Amino acid sequence: MSTTRTSPLRVATDGWVVAKRNVIKIKRVPEILVFVLLSPIMFVLLFAYVFGGAIDAGAGLDYKEFLIGGIFAQTVVFGATFTGAGLAEDMQKGIIDRFRSLPMSRSAVLVGRTTSDIIYNVLSLVIMALTGLLVGWRAREGVLDTLAAFALLILFAYAISWVMGYIGLLVPSVEVINNASFLVIMPLTFVSNAFVPLESFPSGLRTVVEWNPVSAVTQAVRELFGNTSDAVPVPDVWSMQNPVLYTLIWVVLILVVFVPLSVRQYRIASSR
Repeated sequence: MSTTRTSPLRVATDGWVVAKRNVIKIKRVPEILVFVLLSPIMFVLLFAYVFGGAIDAGAGLDYKEFLIGGIFAQTVVFGATFTGAGLAEDMQKGIIDRFRSLPMSRSAVLVGRTTSDIIYNVLSLVIMALTGLLVGWRAREGVLDTLAAFALLILFAYAISWVMGYIGLLVPSVEVINNASFLVIMPLTFVSNAFVPLESFPSGLRTVVEWNPVSAVTQAVRELFGNTSDAVPVPDVWSMQNPVLYTLIWVVLILVVFVPLSVRQYRIASSR
């Protein structure tokens, strides 16, 4: 493979072309957009009005404000599965073989897939934010902190999309990636502080929850949104005392591990 085809500029250019192809797919399969837009609304309304009255977020803190940070974290993590499902579908339909015959960087397919996930997640976050405003959520720390919270969510989701991309290249079908993603993401999101306070977990499980990266990103965006209360002290654990830094550490670790693994697996899969 020539140096030109593997240069960062060529990878970025080819990756953007693949990303546009994935986004254009919405016109042909509008059901994708329906899922992207409706599922965040469903989660916000379900937890705000069905479970909100039964869960105590802590003294001086409204559950709806406590909830939204967790819903944001859960939704962007679930949204990252589009990369895995899309790659599994392309493998199944032979589209990867067509990409292999084109004069393009192989890494561009993965870059394009993960980039299109960012677009889907931005749409989800916009819809969730609007729905949250309707049910009573407010971002109370200013524009810059609010934008920083959304940026952190997108960055974390982008890292998770590389994990899902790697899994998507390993499994034989979309059905398998959906089931595999469910087995990974459900425990990761529900065994966290996304929906209930840390104090509600038993002591042994609480340690796991405190060091769960989803708990960290949830705590980070709550603090950036100003959705915390002085009456509910942050646990004296490094991951919860420094949630933004801990989340960024996880982002770097995931990208360092799974970007090379995904590129390697893509080359293996596309050379069969």
